[in-house]
Amino acid sequence: MKIRIGTRGSKLALWQANHVKEQIERKLGWEVELVIIKTKGDKITDVPLAKVGGKGLFVKEIEEALLRKEVDIAVHSLKDMPAELPEGLEIIAFTERESPWDLLISNEPLKLEDLAGKRVGTSSLRRTAQLKQLVPEANILTLRGNLDTRLRKLQEGQYDAIIVAEAGVKRLQVEVKYSRVLKEFIPAIGQGILAIEARKGEFEEIRAILDNPKSRAEATAERAFLEMIGGSCQIPVGAFAQALDGKLHLKGFIAHPSGNPFFKGEMEGTLEDAASTGKSLAEKLLKEGGLKILQEIGIC
Repeated sequence: MKIRIGTRGSKLALWQANHVKEQIERKLGWEVELVIIKTKGDKITDVPLAKVGGKGLFVKEIEEALLRKEVDIAVHSLKDMPAELPEGLEIIAFTERESPWDLLISNEPLKLEDLAGKRVGTSSLRRTAQLKQLVPEANILTLRGNLDTRLRKLQEGQYDAIIVAEAGVKRLQVEVKYSRVLKEFIPAIGQGILAIEARKGEFEEIRAILDNPKSRAEATAERAFLEMIGGSCQIPVGAFAQALDGKLHLKGFIAHPSGNPFFKGEMEGTLEDAASTGKSLAEKLLKEGGLKILQEIGIC
């Protein structure tokens, strides 16, 4: 059996695709070929993602290749995927979660409160809103590019610090001089999880070897939260679920892009009710004022 994996061509995307490829080859004995597909997000590198469409920018062309049967499965960072999938596609596996956290990388030892007056690089609406909440005096600057590019810009002195996903740093085994895990931040939906996407009803063998039940429960709650708010809306939103001892603890937030107002909450549920837990927390935050933000921005 030979299958083709659709992937982006960045160093991190190729690491992720090869990680899946190796497991399929080892556990199923199949032959696996990688097919590199350039997405809109790869082509536009000088504009903040929120201004060119946000979620879906790194997956749309790969999903189109799946539907045209040019590839058999796709490997994505789950955090790049909109809540709603194209008709005919499904996520057949959520891999074991790497770190869900954001990482502050700097040129000198810095704590969160030290960022007042510092130039901090990020293009994430979610990170920006939370940083504005926690350190209003931080000087937040746009930062695009792959991990290598971001680190180079930091080393060149264009920024005093940058915020990135810790999962990417760990997967690529990148060594950084000064870093701090930002557990004060609520992560992006699905951060640290890889999603294996396929045409509906195909490749159950891959689901059997790669799907992680804990990751699936956490991702289900987080993505239900996202879907309830508006699956690809360009507003600061984050959610993080932790499955432990048969229970699911979920925290999430919705904020105005300026960082204020900011609505945050938590909820507990069971693993079986992961989707309804995500939906319920989103409904609660929308009622508290999140809906007013959506209406004010006029994007949903």
